[in-house]
Amino acid sequence: MHPQKLTTHTAILVIDVQQGLCEGPYAAHDCSGTIDRINAVTQRARAAGVPVFFIQHESSAGYLEHGSREWQLATGLQVLAGDRHIRKTTPDAFLRTELHEALQALGVQDLMVCGMHTEFCVDTTTRKALALGYPVVLVSDAHTSAGNAAISPQQVIAHHNATLTHISSFGPRVTAIAHDVVRFEDGSQHDANKPSDRCFA
Repeated sequence: MHPQKLTTHTAILVIDVQQGLCEGPYAAHDCSGTIDRINAVTQRARAAGVPVFFIQHESSAGYLEHGSREWQLATGLQVLAGDRHIRKTTPDAFLRTELHEALQALGVQDLMVCGMHTEFCVDTTTRKALALGYPVVLVSDAHTSAGNAAISPQQVIAHHNATLTHISSFGPRVTAIAHDVVRFEDGSQHDANKPSDRCFA
């Protein structure tokens, strides 16, 4: 597959890549490999001036309690000082958070999504993004799941890559592409005087 160049006002959402979702009873499939692929994408994004948002789920007590070891971003995830952080309490990263306002302040017009778990927070946040008017690029091999009693993690991932890309009624669409073909055009991000041009070449 040829490289896919994103030439628009984009931000990346890295959803719930937290220690407690990479180990223990809620451990997602292939966390280490998923983190490596996320790091590859965010490294390219930062080089092009694309903002990176790390979303962290939290509970008021117990597992994923704010500040707990399980709540921390996962070991191996590359996080830099200029990256942004959003705390959430539901599968929807926009609900009762400052995410939408922060994106609007930056002039963001579409999103790239990766993280975990696929069928919960990745799915819900992607659908909410569409409802808010953001086209979404889902990094097809950089989101993951723990699976469930009915289907395997790999089936969950494949199902969402296929299903989310077929939703059309919101207007904006989801495109699923692999991490190794994601490219960003330097200097094209966050210039309020430039028209939006979402192009995959």
